Amino acid sequence: MPENGYQYDVLYLGAGHGTFDGAIPLAAKGYKVGVIEADKIGGTCPNRGCNAKITLDAPVELVRFQERMKDIVSGDLTFNWAENVKHEHEVIDGLPDFISGLLADAGVEMIHGTGKLADAHTVVVDGSEKTAAKIVLATGLRPHRLDIPGTDLAHDSADFMALTDLPANITIIGSGYIGMEFATIANAAGAQVTVLMHADKALRSFHQPYVEHVIADLEKRGVKFVRSAKVAEFAQAGDQYTVSYGDGASLTTDWILDASGRIPNVENLGLDEVGVKYNAHGIEVNDHLQTSVDSIYASGDVLDKKQPKLTPTAIYETTYLMKLFSGVTDAAIDYPAIPSVVFTSPRIAQVGVNAADVADSADHSVQENDLMGGWYRLVDNEDYAKLTLVYDADHKVVGAAEVSEKADDAINSILPAVEFGWGPAEMGRLVYLFPSLASDTLDQL
Repeated sequence: MPENGYQYDVLYLGAGHGTFDGAIPLAAKGYKVGVIEADKIGGTCPNRGCNAKITLDAPVELVRFQERMKDIVSGDLTFNWAENVKHEHEVIDGLPDFISGLLADAGVEMIHGTGKLADAHTVVVDGSEKTAAKIVLATGLRPHRLDIPGTDLAHDSADFMALTDLPANITIIGSGYIGMEFATIANAAGAQVTVLMHADKALRSFHQPYVEHVIADLEKRGVKFVRSAKVAEFAQAGDQYTVSYGDGASLTTDWILDASGRIPNVENLGLDEVGVKYNAHGIEVNDHLQTSVDSIYASGDVLDKKQPKLTPTAIYETTYLMKLFSGVTDAAIDYPAIPSVVFTSPRIAQVGVNAADVADSADHSVQENDLMGGWYRLVDNEDYAKLTLVYDADHKVVGAAEVSEKADDAINSILPAVEFGWGPAEMGRLVYLFPSLASDTLDQL
């Protein structure tokens, strides 16, 4: 039985990765667990985020590889957008039921509806009270919408991934993860793409020399970038749309993607009424992921935190809460090194200390590596690949960034060195499979 007569030991608001990766093992330990969700089970990542995006990107990888092998593999590939979206749904449509099955098998009770805090231990779901010893807020993020005239004429990332017919001309507002990745996909599929940037830099948290290379490559492919565009208005013009920006400039387009960012889902949760503190960046928590109300915790992208708001971070947080609630630990959360990747082509991936942050530091050194001499890059006929490594005073790897077609795999192979503070001696103990990208990457450390 739940402690103190509550209906549940732990009640989660939201059914994304910030919940189910922890709720399932917690319930399996015998705790009474409930999950409240008004939308699809699984949240953003399985339904309209990571899984969908990487599926749409898979043909881009193939097209790019064929370009590099054009003198070896004859013939041109054609990009069938409708079939690509059909395949996307073949991959993702079954995920909500699959995750629901995992939750049910573990004994988690699913509560379908909209939840709102009534007090420190009570959530009201469509008029019905649910009580719990502990409550976890895992409501995630949603697409930001520009506060300008005509904003309703724009679409969000979920709309893009549901397009059965790709518009001939697409205008993307924003140059973060979504803007840059979808510009890559849409361009490869044959659309004319314009990216209106909020500032003069794209992907601001990534190593800028690598970002600029990706922009230059996309420009060669026909993508137009307008820096510091100052988008002012959207208007409909027959079957098309007009985007006004800058000092009186405008363009005509078939479709507008508002990729101006994502914001935390903190509204209509009863936070103010109950006293849970939050700000524009999300819900405020201490080092145990506990909010300003002792019995209420938070997990996932809705948090105000320095760590990247990514699926692996949410998984780590909800797994930590599972251990905290079940008595496995009472320690503060200790975040590991969390890698990030943007699925452009080439990809950019990084982990740990950013080279730009230690450029003037006497305690760090930065090593730039041109990977084009690496034999494994020659196998794939890559035309651009670079790796930046950051070392501390003891010459231990504390940061890495790479731009290449396999940057995600390369950074994954370096990740243990960054997380565990390995130096040359420890790295020398690694014997990677050969031939492999990891073995080639090891030669750079």
